[in-house]
Amino acid sequence: MATTQINPTRMELTRLKKKLATATRGHKLLKDKRDELMRRFLDMARLNRELRLKVEKAISDANKNFVLASASMSQQALSLALLAPKQEVLIDVSYKNIMSVDTPEFKVHTRTPDENDIYCYGLAFTSGDMDNAVSSLAAVLPDMLRLAEIEKSCQLLSAEIEKTRRRVNALEHVLIPQTKESIRFISMKLDENERATQTRLMKVKSMVLQKAHNY
Repeated sequence: MATTQINPTRMELTRLKKKLATATRGHKLLKDKRDELMRRFLDMARLNRELRLKVEKAISDANKNFVLASASMSQQALSLALLAPKQEVLIDVSYKNIMSVDTPEFKVHTRTPDENDIYCYGLAFTSGDMDNAVSSLAAVLPDMLRLAEIEKSCQLLSAEIEKTRRRVNALEHVLIPQTKESIRFISMKLDENERATQTRLMKVKSMVLQKAHNY
């Protein structure tokens, strides 16, 4: 039904052929982009799984140390020990472009370079389990930030993959078939008009020759 509304002219046929060539080229580029995004996404998903298992194990170990520390210390002493943090953690956020997707990158650094500044309490009044818990949490922080970075990148890449997939499907199943059908319709109309014109010319020529012969 849509093809009958097209003006069957050679100019329109040329325009549609150029449109079809552009759509076909764009379809190939989008398919390549989708495939590359899928490859990057799967790599990040595997890395995300490994990091998550590592971080969950580290946090579980730190929680065990805190449980042991709370068993050997009073709740008041434990709260006072963690009341005033000594070290400060700063995070710088930058962005990396992956196939037109801006993914975040986190870089962590502390206010002071001294590693012992993570202990905000006197070591003489706390247990060794408390020190192990604080140390394990400080050690797992970079992996936690890396995990957050990878998970956010996976979310952004999955959204871009879905958007690219819809564009590929729209070109493959809607625009390109409709354009091909329109080109076929115009070509048939032009061929039909050309045959009609040739028929009229032959008829006129026959009439002219017949008139000349009779004369």
